[in-house]
Amino acid sequence: MSVTKETQRAELHKTIWRIANDLRGSVDGWDFKSYVLGMLFYRFISENLTSYLNELERAAGNPDFDYTRLPDADAEFGRAETVLEKGFYILPSELFENVRRQAAEDENLNETLERVFTNIEASAKGTDSEDDLKGLFDDLDVNSSKLGPTVAKRNEKLVKLLDAIGDLKLGTFSDNTIDTFGDAYEYLMQMYASSAGKSGGEYYTPQEVSELLARITVVGKTKVNKVYETSRAEWIQISGGYALAA
Repeated sequence: MSVTKETQRAELHKTIWRIANDLRGSVDGWDFKSYVLGMLFYRFISENLTSYLNELERAAGNPDFDYTRLPDADAEFGRAETVLEKGFYILPSELFENVRRQAAEDENLNETLERVFTNIEASAKGTDSEDDLKGLFDDLDVNSSKLGPTVAKRNEKLVKLLDAIGDLKLGTFSDNTIDTFGDAYEYLMQMYASSAGKSGGEYYTPQEVSELLARITVVGKTKVNKVYETSRAEWIQISGGYALAA
């Protein structure tokens, strides 16, 4: 295992512990995993979409194009085509990076996030990916009293969550040597499964086992479109990213 891989994994685990300490006493450990995984996935698909659109525009001769800075009205132009290709769409103002930037000053952050998650799911309506995205963020309840007794207290926790996930140094997709979501899920299972009276093995397959199965599956093949592995916790692929299905 390379130093880079170890470093990324250590950084991820450190961040999860920090979030756990920030939310300690409010969010139950078994529910806490949904907040971490949900926010990680929100960041991932935001950056995934941004990278995809930036590459297209720059290849088309617009070297300074940055989707994160595009007005929402201008971004609507490419919605239909992008949904067909990626399976979802996120307006620039609703990207993880931009929501996080305004989070500390947003008195209605919980409503903002709820609207963003609803819009992401709605972007796939009527497409082949509709069932994949439906209910994707249901477990990330931004209005839960577990986050705090008042809206202000809940938003305070949500800001910390956004910042902690946003501070993760994941690099570019090509530089990321670990399966971030799979690793986070496995680590959370180890942290909380026993205390919740659950068997971690029922809810995830260790990465080493998944990697071995994937290698066995592709032996002798020169080209592979997708490889899926499912356990009781079912992973679904969405345009190159992975989400934990409820």
